[in-house]
Amino acid sequence: MSRKIARKAIGTVDVLIIGAGHSGLAMSRLLTERCIDHVILERGEVANSWKTERWDSLKLLTPNWQSRLPGFAYSGPDMDGYMRMSEVIDFIQDYADFTRAPVMSGTTVTSVQPLERGYRVMTNRGEWRTRALVIASGAFNRPLVPAVGDALPGDIKQLTLHDYRNPEHLAEGGVLVVGSSASGLQLAAEIHASGRPVTLAVGEHVRMPRVYRGKDIQYWMHVTGLLDECYDQVDDIKRARGVPSPQLIGSKERRTLDLNALSAEGVRLCGRLAGVRDGRIQFSGGLRNVCKLADLKMNRMLDTIDGWISATGSGECTEPARRYAPTRVDSTPRLGLDLSGGEISTVLWATGYRPDYSWLEVPVLDRKGRIRHDGGIADAPGMVVMGLPYLRRRKSSFIHGAEDDARDLSQHLARFLDLTTGNSLIRMAV
Repeated sequence: MSRKIARKAIGTVDVLIIGAGHSGLAMSRLLTERCIDHVILERGEVANSWKTERWDSLKLLTPNWQSRLPGFAYSGPDMDGYMRMSEVIDFIQDYADFTRAPVMSGTTVTSVQPLERGYRVMTNRGEWRTRALVIASGAFNRPLVPAVGDALPGDIKQLTLHDYRNPEHLAEGGVLVVGSSASGLQLAAEIHASGRPVTLAVGEHVRMPRVYRGKDIQYWMHVTGLLDECYDQVDDIKRARGVPSPQLIGSKERRTLDLNALSAEGVRLCGRLAGVRDGRIQFSGGLRNVCKLADLKMNRMLDTIDGWISATGSGECTEPARRYAPTRVDSTPRLGLDLSGGEISTVLWATGYRPDYSWLEVPVLDRKGRIRHDGGIADAPGMVVMGLPYLRRRKSSFIHGAEDDARDLSQHLARFLDLTTGNSLIRMAV
């Protein structure tokens, strides 16, 4: 079982980890391997966000064989399947128990303040002093709702990905889903299948087939090294970190879910939501160009995969190379929607998230409230961050991406501690 610390927390520790999700637990494991004293503070329970902030039907976008953390991997019977939410929770909890992670549950961090050597961390259960800090609270703390939402009529119900659980909890009537990354597509499909008319506002997106040449697309991303591409190999890392999640869905049939599949089912596609005026939603007229760009990028990725197969003489392909039909867009996409007609009763914002660092009283935040960092090494002594998109590698935000990042950053912390104390570690006060 994981080591749950029940006493009142007033102590000193070498490293304090904030967040007991998969990233924080991966870091804990590697700090333990280096015999570095540490504690994990968690506002809820292990895997808290999976337990409290996800919709009912959610499945991982990655196949089960990719679900692994340092010293631990999926061992169930369905290696090519995709874990349901309850299975993800069990997987992360089992990992915490396997590693005997020093988790202090029910401990909310209220402030982090810099000291001359380290940090003061205030919580609802007391104060901690730490020489180094790992922020593993995640990138998905607050749903991002555009300011245009304030202009929607009061009788239109607005939901975020934190609020939505299943179609049964929606009001009667049509639904406008805003956002076309993995979450937006999955929920548009689910809500439409419930019998409600669905309109999807489409912005920038990443199109991918679920299966290519007989293998899951994640297999090709893995063997070609695309998932291991490092942050310092990218021309524009700020843009790369803002790219939406790929349009994938985990299903037994390994179904490809893209805009063509949705429109064939009857979901209406519109451009990006551009504004609301006098009770009328305005959509961008750039839908065709956005879709062409996504198709182009997908084909470039498939070219890379085909090139790798040819160069390596891989004999694992069961199907020949192919290209997919371009995204179908109406010749005259809809540019407006009158909300007074009753066509839409709910707007579901699938527009992404932003982290919440309101408790962080250390000058490391940029003007958008994000931590300034170089591959996870924050702009403050002894502070690192885990679990952000493209933190150190393209795979950083996936469960299996945490191990390599944690290995690199735990090494950085070990060097920091050695340099600041001559290799002597402070033990937690009892």
